[in-house]
Amino acid sequence: MGLITGLLTLPLAPVRATVALAEQIRQQAEREYYDPALIRRQLEQIDVLRAGGELDPDEAAALEDELLARLMASNDRQRGEAR
Repeated sequence: MGLITGLLTLPLAPVRATVALAEQIRQQAEREYYDPALIRRQLEQIDVLRAGGELDPDEAAALEDELLARLMASNDRQRGEAR
């Protein structure tokens, strides 16, 4: 980057830094949201709550459906990254 370009774009540095930080936060949130190990632990927790009578079967089924959809999306994402 040249001296003039550097001086002219200097006021945008905080904006670029904020955008970069937001992108890193988004990537980390997606990694956690699609983490297969975390999803499996949540599925196990649903089983425990259902067995303990804390969740009715309809609620448990809805939660399991959501988690299974995330798990399938996670598998698709991993296959896409491997290509």
